[in-house]
Amino acid sequence: MNIIKLNAIDSTNSYLKQMVANTQVEDELVVTATHQEKGRGQHGAVWQSQVGKSLACSLFKRFEKLFVSEQFLLNMVVSLGVLDALQQLDIPKVTIKWPNDIMSHGQKLAGILIENQIKGNYIDSSILGIGLNVNETSFAELPQATSLRLATGNNFSVEEVLQRVAKSVFEKLTTIQVSDFDAVREKYHSHLFRKDEISVFEIPQNKRKNGIIKGVSRQGKLLVAHEDDILTEYGLKEIKLLF
Repeated sequence: MNIIKLNAIDSTNSYLKQMVANTQVEDELVVTATHQEKGRGQHGAVWQSQVGKSLACSLFKRFEKLFVSEQFLLNMVVSLGVLDALQQLDIPKVTIKWPNDIMSHGQKLAGILIENQIKGNYIDSSILGIGLNVNETSFAELPQATSLRLATGNNFSVEEVLQRVAKSVFEKLTTIQVSDFDAVREKYHSHLFRKDEISVFEIPQNKRKNGIIKGVSRQGKLLVAHEDDILTEYGLKEIKLLF
């Protein structure tokens, strides 16, 4: 694992994508930046970061014969890799909010953005963008956000957090092609935020509806049982958990 450390850039994912397009990038390369000016999350959302207090990094991983149909397996493995690293740091009550936000005590610690490079029926390589709140103590207009410091009361070395997260994610990805999907999904389910709890959701046409998260499908859709006991599958843009 080699690490490229940068100062202020638009985003680590964008920087790494340019590298992949223009050069032969080595496997397990990590790009990290002190500050991202245009960090992105899911659906184009902006990922806010504070200079010197946040971890903003992108990990590059090559694969052999990983089918495009296994994209959600990749999502779960990366999420579990980040979660395991945070558990090693003794971060309390760490869970995964579908599909791949990392939470502590019900507040968001980290976001993951996965961008795959496809060749035919296979995922040739992936850029795994990870934004993690480390030593922040306040979040303007983000009441549901938290940091490692707020979750524990301790200060952390951003460099140590980077090393642990990258090592954990790469270790899990090394065996992804021989991973048992159902076993990985079972572990993902065991850490799934608000699983088997009554929650409020926003569904299409701005309707609100109670439901209980039961898990995820093989295609990565969220399985929710509503008051009428009908189990419904939702894609990323079809449902929003309001807590």
